[in-house]
Amino acid sequence: MKKPEIHILVCNSYRIGAEPKGGCNKKHAPEIINYLMEEAPAHGFDAVISSTGCLNVCSQSIVIVVHPHNFWYGAINEEAVDEILEALEEGKAVEKYLICD
Repeated sequence: MKKPEIHILVCNSYRIGAEPKGGCNKKHAPEIINYLMEEAPAHGFDAVISSTGCLNVCSQSIVIVVHPHNFWYGAINEEAVDEILEALEEGKAVEKYLICD
């Protein structure tokens, strides 16, 4: 497998026992995962989108992490995804969604 240009992790709130407890799943993280899978290639990215267990920042849900940039974003919806992908085309972050320094 060729290493992808970017890897986007999307919190899907699953904890041990496979029960969704956090806010991300309840706020429709699976739909954001599907949206990212459609939109990342449309923006020209060679990307892998992965669903994760709880990232432990439930108060910021939906949470995504973009590697290799190590950008942690919260309060994600489809509009935020569009802004983030546009900024990534220039290697930049979208400050208003960043949740970690």
